[in-house]
Amino acid sequence: MPANTSGRDRRREKSRRLRRHFYRYYRWAWRGVLYVIIAASLAIMLLPFAWMLSTSGKTLGEAMRIPPVWIPREQVKVEVAGQQLPLYRVELEGETRELALLERARGLGVFVDPHQPEQRFELPLEVARPVRRIRFRWENFVVAWNMAPFDRYFLNSFFLAVTTALGGVITSIFAAFAFAKMNFWGKNWLFYLLIGTMMIPGQMLLVPNYITIKQIGWYNTYQALIIPWIATVFGIFLLRQFFRTIPDELWDSAQIDGCSRFRFLWQFVVPLSRPALVTLFLFRFIGSWNAFLWVLIMTRDDALRTVPVGLFTFSGEAGTDYHLLMAAATMAMAPLVLLFLVAQRQFIQGVARTGLK
Repeated sequence: MPANTSGRDRRREKSRRLRRHFYRYYRWAWRGVLYVIIAASLAIMLLPFAWMLSTSGKTLGEAMRIPPVWIPREQVKVEVAGQQLPLYRVELEGETRELALLERARGLGVFVDPHQPEQRFELPLEVARPVRRIRFRWENFVVAWNMAPFDRYFLNSFFLAVTTALGGVITSIFAAFAFAKMNFWGKNWLFYLLIGTMMIPGQMLLVPNYITIKQIGWYNTYQALIIPWIATVFGIFLLRQFFRTIPDELWDSAQIDGCSRFRFLWQFVVPLSRPALVTLFLFRFIGSWNAFLWVLIMTRDDALRTVPVGLFTFSGEAGTDYHLLMAAATMAMAPLVLLFLVAQRQFIQGVARTGLK
């Protein structure tokens, strides 16, 4: 009997070890699958940006080439007898040699050895492969910048983005505090009504807003680009959700010390809500920086236009110069990437603590 019991225990222990090994390998395999999915998703999302950055350093011929060229290159040239000649790689007498193309005619080329210019070879051009090296053409950014008044576009975009972002944050703070920490008649119904306005497409409001701005004489002014966007329902919702996580006991303690609501808001609630405020500022800044249709409709002078509208007009001026257009788009995207890298910690904390999906 003890022997049978001992054998049964050994089998049970062996079964437990097998199950542990199986679950361990299963977790590793599942984790590996998740990492592959995440890496593939990241590659898909970054692919357009990589193509834009790559195209911004190409020539027009490379930007239009099919199949596409990912890495910008240029053909190597060598100096032969005072001339800059393109260098080719050819198979000659069983060995690979690099020769300079002196002249071409009827599918044939006259090649010379750069080190021995007196040696000349007449070969079919189809057997010669150009020698290329990687070269990113930074001068495309200078050319693109000079083809349109981008200094004015960037100044307008920065001014409008900062102004509307700060205005949206300030107005949202007051409204969100009222909905989160104050009691008044119809509070919930008014909040639901505000949330319901988020379901109205912005395109439906273009004509009424345009008529209103036109009638009050703000067309083609900075007021038309700032005032309609300093209040945001999304910002009110975002900050309300965050303010509700602040304990009401903090307000009760502040009341005992004689603190007013306004002082409590600016000395307690706002400092505790810094991640949410940074998140809202980033959302508003990015939204204003990328605004296109409203700025296009409400302005007629280049002096008031922003980067997205400038890119639209720039594409018409540049014609088919897609490499210059991609260089301009890269310059337009750079401030947003830099802003996110600087404030990413606060941004992630704000999104996590407000429960945004």
